[in-house]
Amino acid sequence: METAVLGGGCFWCTEAVFNSVRGVTLVTPGYAGGHMDNPDYYSVCTGETGHIEVVKVDFDPEVLPYSIVLEIFFATHDPTTLNRQGADVGTQYASAIFYKNERQKEVATEVIRDVQAALGKPVVTQLRPAEPFWPAEPVHHDYYARNPGQGYCMAVIEPKLAKFRQRFRDWLRGEE
Repeated sequence: METAVLGGGCFWCTEAVFNSVRGVTLVTPGYAGGHMDNPDYYSVCTGETGHIEVVKVDFDPEVLPYSIVLEIFFATHDPTTLNRQGADVGTQYASAIFYKNERQKEVATEVIRDVQAALGKPVVTQLRPAEPFWPAEPVHHDYYARNPGQGYCMAVIEPKLAKFRQRFRDWLRGEE
């Protein structure tokens, strides 16, 4: 098994995407990159803790290569907006990859270069060494699955999932 820690804006969105990917065994929303232990949602939302909303994606690299994890990550958020994803604004919504080892760093560097070339504009995704990961409170786990009719889920997450499903249909669970 391998782990990727990714910040792509709201962790509800990123979790919903990766929960439907073949080869992913567990997705845990949480926080990384800050300067205090055991942060909570409300302290992170102030922007004063330095944490980024992230997901920890546990996956089987024999089924799902790390490079594909990153391709999905970049295709499902805007890596060109600094500390922002749509209406979600603040340092906690930064685009970030927390690499676990030199191989992950090298793959991420290559993917970032390719994404930037394809988009034709700078990618602002932070590439940072692994830092402590703090799981989010239980209310944030499987948020979309438990609240599909909630306004944010319908307006933001569902369209993002539809776009993901169309582009990455070969990587959907059940499409093996």
